[in-house]
Amino acid sequence: MKPTLTISYCPKCHWLLRAAYVAQEMLSTFEAELGAVTLKPSEISGEFALHVNDELLFDRKTHGGFAEIKELKQLVRDKICPEKSLGHSDR
Repeated sequence: MKPTLTISYCPKCHWLLRAAYVAQEMLSTFEAELGAVTLKPSEISGEFALHVNDELLFDRKTHGGFAEIKELKQLVRDKICPEKSLGHSDR
């Protein structure tokens, strides 16, 4: 069974567009490896987090801010398919 990526975002902070952008990038990069990408409005103010099968990969508050899409792709890749090359995102 392919993993599910869940992107939790704060709707009060208006981060839906950012979450949708991250989802689109992940689906484009990992279309064969991911079973689903879900967007989940969070009840926690200021939350922006990525989970793979309920395992936390990234949390904006812990990280001290938003990560670049390159970093997020590397985190997801390292979790679901470490052998996959990300091309220019690996440099």
